[in-house]
Amino acid sequence: MLTRALPRNGRTPKFQRGQVVRHRRYGYRGVIVDYDHQCQADEQWYKSNQSQPDRTQPWYHVLVDGSEATTYAAQINLAPDTTGKPVEHPLVERYFDDFSDGRHVRNDTPWPQ
Repeated sequence: MLTRALPRNGRTPKFQRGQVVRHRRYGYRGVIVDYDHQCQADEQWYKSNQSQPDRTQPWYHVLVDGSEATTYAAQINLAPDTTGKPVEHPLVERYFDDFSDGRHVRNDTPWPQ
């Protein structure tokens, strides 16, 4: 089982690995593979992000449903997906062992791929 140290910023992640989410602004569905307690992207990447949400909140690595894309999304931009459907992505089988009760079951394969 993957474990993480407690966050330094005091913000506990709202979403868990394997949880299916929807992006509030762009509408895509995806599954959370991993998270960081705060944004780990470099300044250039962050400045190129259109919305530039707070860097000190949890950020999530997401496999985007129906594509080969992965995203790095801030917690404020994500909401739980209520469809109960699995995410279709070529990397799902690498990081997840099953789909049960509306969520993917994460294995111990470390992120990134």
